[in-house]
Amino acid sequence: MSLVSPESALTPRFWRAGSLLAIPRVVWRLSRVIVHVLHGYLRSWRVWPRLDERGRDAECVRWSGQLLRMLGIELVVQGQARPGAKLVVSNHVSWLDIVALNAVVPSRFVSKAEVADWPVVGRMVTQAGTLYLARERRRDAMRVLGLMTKGLREGHTLAVFPEGTTGTGHGVLHFHPNLLQSAIDAAVPVQPVALRYADTVHAVSPLAAYVGDTSLLQSLWSVVSARGLVVHVHVLPLLATAHADRRALAARLQEQVGAAVAP
Repeated sequence: MSLVSPESALTPRFWRAGSLLAIPRVVWRLSRVIVHVLHGYLRSWRVWPRLDERGRDAECVRWSGQLLRMLGIELVVQGQARPGAKLVVSNHVSWLDIVALNAVVPSRFVSKAEVADWPVVGRMVTQAGTLYLARERRRDAMRVLGLMTKGLREGHTLAVFPEGTTGTGHGVLHFHPNLLQSAIDAAVPVQPVALRYADTVHAVSPLAAYVGDTSLLQSLWSVVSARGLVVHVHVLPLLATAHADRRALAARLQEQVGAAVAP
């Protein structure tokens, strides 16, 4: 799905997302981000293995908050997450979502298996306790569900995007219920979180959305060349899962997160 008209498709998105005047800002931000990521990579070898869970959470919050600032993104938080074991459930707009959530509610995410092989980032994501799902193997979802349940029972905070893909940020897509079963089996609550990106022109910014045929490089350019980009993280009240039906739970979460996403 393309987000641009046929006429504008003739112009490279790089120059539509920010003009030539934005290049100094882009270079400054990207140079800081590269140094920050490399520094995080080194710490993932030297420091992270020696940290306990509390220390890793603090490291995650600090590193993610710094990355948002270096990208020129303001973080606005409403509500507060419950400490202890829980399953964070959020709408999905961008690769930035993981950074924004970790700056507020440090969590272990479920991700596609290919991410583990990404250079530099793969090592950091793995050290953060990410659970990898091989999407091409149907039965792998059951394995990951078992690992999620085990992690929740051990007191960890896990996070999922039940839409299964990114949306434009205008409302939410269908919430798939399968992975929500982990919270029900572990008897821990669900922490809904609504994410919304805005800028100086749009209440729901198109600059952050990582959808359709947008490449990661194009998305990164849109973000680092933007002015006044804000991510709103709305932490909603906990939902109990005792005796819950996963489909009914997914429908309720979809309704609540969808309502909170509206500007």
